Amino acid sequence: MSETSSPATGAEPPARRRVLLLAHTGRDEAREVARAFCKALTGHGLVVRLLGDEARDLDVTAEQFDPALEIIEDVTDAGVGCELALVIGGDGTILRAAEVTHSSGTPVLGVNLGHVGFLAEAEHDDVESTIEAIVQRRYTAEERLTLDVTVHRDGEIVFSTFALNEASVEKAARERMLEVVVEIDGRPLSRWGCDGVVCATPTGSTAYNFSAGGPVVWPGVEALLMVPISAHALFARPMVVAPTSVLAVELLATTEGAGVLWCDGRRAVDLPPGARIEVRRGRTPVRLVRLHEAPFTDRLVAKFGLPVEGWRGSIERRRRLAEGHDA
Repeated sequence: MSETSSPATGAEPPARRRVLLLAHTGRDEAREVARAFCKALTGHGLVVRLLGDEARDLDVTAEQFDPALEIIEDVTDAGVGCELALVIGGDGTILRAAEVTHSSGTPVLGVNLGHVGFLAEAEHDDVESTIEAIVQRRYTAEERLTLDVTVHRDGEIVFSTFALNEASVEKAARERMLEVVVEIDGRPLSRWGCDGVVCATPTGSTAYNFSAGGPVVWPGVEALLMVPISAHALFARPMVVAPTSVLAVELLATTEGAGVLWCDGRRAVDLPPGARIEVRRGRTPVRLVRLHEAPFTDRLVAKFGLPVEGWRGSIERRRRLAEGHDA
């Protein structure tokens, strides 16, 4: 007499896979793409989590989908329990997602609906292949160096935050230049009259740092960048320093201009004369999802539309030589 095994009583059902979806809901195209992702992912049995205000902007309810959407009102720990955060929009929306998921370490996958969209991994016409990659878990996550930023006044920390791209000290009024002293590793470097100073990560090297004339740094390089903005000084060059270095910018007490600190263009604090800003490598990296293994060089060429016509490369040269053509 054979025995038939039966499921153990009280056995836990397999946990549902969850994806946090964040979208630039001010754009019609983003709303359309976000609704398409909700339909497709729930159709594959994944739970989609939305912030309450975005669910209302998308005009969707939990019961429209099976499994039902998770709609939450508190962004705190919004990424907890989610295998990734799917972001529909441009780099600004991806930076918002990095802020939302920073404490949970949830990987961020960007679908670009913006202009350059340097942080995004997929374009809007890659929706089907992106869905397939998520469902089949055919993706990887790479850690990107971040910045921990603190503002000091009279020796007290009055503001602290993080940044994925950059922390920029800028003049608050167009007609007033800032007078600053910059410091690296506890030693003064130079005094500048300037419009500001950008402290950036390699990830942010193609953002504000790039516009300010700083170098493009491959994301695999661990380093911190400091770039003056319109400095009136003989020595005012972009600098690349060790990831263990601590950068500091002090607004001189005698400066006539007030400043403002912007982190990733999202979080700001006013800087009176005498304020001190310290920037160091962040304790918590941001994880960006990658669907492809394309080199960073290819990303630069594609995003900036760089001219590469005429390149033959070593493989092409070897092929032509084997066929008896001139190199």
